[in-house]
Amino acid sequence: MNSPQLKKTTAKASRVTRKLRQRFDFKQSAMPGLGVPLRGSKLHIGGASVSDTLHICVASRRERREASLRVAIIPYALTWFEVIGYTVLLEPDIVLGKHQIGRSSYSDVVLYQRLHSALQKINPKKPDEAIAAAIYQVTCTHGSDFLENNRRFHKFLTDGVQVEYLYNEEIVNDKLWLIDTSNLLNNDWLAIHPLTIVEGSYTHCPDVVVFINGLPLAVIVSIQLSDEQATFKEGYQRIQTYCQQIPKLFDYNTFLVIIYGNRARVGTLTSDWQEFLPWRTIDGEDFPAKGATELEVLIQGIFDKRRFLEQVLHLIVFEENGSSISKKLLRRPFCTTQYPKKSLHKG
Repeated sequence: MNSPQLKKTTAKASRVTRKLRQRFDFKQSAMPGLGVPLRGSKLHIGGASVSDTLHICVASRRERREASLRVAIIPYALTWFEVIGYTVLLEPDIVLGKHQIGRSSYSDVVLYQRLHSALQKINPKKPDEAIAAAIYQVTCTHGSDFLENNRRFHKFLTDGVQVEYLYNEEIVNDKLWLIDTSNLLNNDWLAIHPLTIVEGSYTHCPDVVVFINGLPLAVIVSIQLSDEQATFKEGYQRIQTYCQQIPKLFDYNTFLVIIYGNRARVGTLTSDWQEFLPWRTIDGEDFPAKGATELEVLIQGIFDKRRFLEQVLHLIVFEENGSSISKKLLRRPFCTTQYPKKSLHKG
């Protein structure tokens, strides 16, 4: 990134940060618990009013308390998502009905209305029967092994969805695509902070969930800055808890990110905590300017719309070792090795 581009991007990031902080300050004062309603209130998710007396709307006190401690470092991360063109929504706005995301309950991890709208854009010549058949295949899991479900979904993501449907009294075999790699504008890019998810008797609030076309492809967790003893292992352990207690969210996961202040690490569902690594370059060609943080480099380097799709399609692989499945991010050495000392002094 050359000097004029860097200056322009930095200025935009500063404006976005100020706007986000205003939204955060207002929402934190207006709604305790980061938008998780209190018992006896009503929810409005995607326009539908639902009672929270069934316990699906109240996160545990500990979850809300921990989330409120982590909130201080989230606006900076969301800033960069807005800079690279994502829609960023805060859950309190969704709960209050200001934004409709196509989610009817806290147990939903796929935003069906957004998925349906995106598939119509991406596959404009396909009938509604084909789109409905594709959505059914993508969202209908086969068993409780979320790694196997994840591998199945990844194949849909990269190879398209083969569907069979009745059209004009004939059985049609067809293929639909979940993402548009040729026209990025046909895809729906969304980040939500936080996202309350209920599965069975468990309630969790992942800090940020990144949706592409209504599908939760990335989860970001943050570590409390106030905990001087915290390590990235703490974030990894929280991810493991999520995988055990709200596994539906991870049927669709591509990337996992752990952030601690301005530091950030990326991995996959089967990465050990030591395998979560920083991302060292934004565009794969130049090291970032001196002073750029790990967090901004990782978000721009991983989640830039074009680069994100390239990595999903070409850099994610599944390997079988006996009965176990390993999901790997093929890291280019240039992206994960430490900066050469001489490069730190280049403009």
